[in-house]
Amino acid sequence: QVQLVESGGGLVQAGGSLRLSCAASGGTFSSYSMGWFRQAPGKEREFVATINRSGGITYYADSVKGRFTISRDNAKNTVYLQMNSLKPEDTAVYYCAASARGTVIVAAWYDYWGQGTQVTVSS
Repeated sequence: QVQLVESGGGLVQAGGSLRLSCAASGGTFSSYSMGWFRQAPGKEREFVATINRSGGITYYADSVKGRFTISRDNAKNTVYLQMNSLKPEDTAVYYCAASARGTVIVAAWYDYWGQGTQVTVSS
């Protein structure tokens, strides 16, 4: 059983930056691909970014490409999401997730989820 705990969310003005962290415990972190998803009020959870086990392959949603960067430190059992040039439409609860199935963008293929961290971008 893998436990995931996100941190780093908060309130930021449009154009600002935040870095989210997700610390994993209870499993072999390097065995999992990791992903970030987000859910805004009244909307479905959507894919943001994913990274493979070694960190050499990443994939992003078009809406965040060029602004967000996913990375991981397997020695620290942590995955990060650096978010730059934030926009009000980035406001959501951000979740990290772990998948044993590889680098996937479908939420249903992720095995473990964190509790989420709120990101609010003011205009």
